[in-house]
Amino acid sequence: MIMTKLSAVAVALGLSASTAFAGGYVAPVVDVEPVVVDTKPASTNAGLVIPALLLLGVIAAVASD
Repeated sequence: MIMTKLSAVAVALGLSASTAFAGGYVAPVVDVEPVVVDTKPASTNAGLVIPALLLLGVIAAVASD
């Protein structure tokens, strides 16, 4: 009696274990997005530095009179 129950449990576990791996292993697919690099050089606003220095020179010249 114990042997019959034990063999029935073994058969049930054997059948359920084989269906768990029926599909086999499939490697996951990883989508890689390209990295966009901004190649534009950074500006230093040099167009504003020279007029500002000239304005400071004019102010200093007027203040020294």
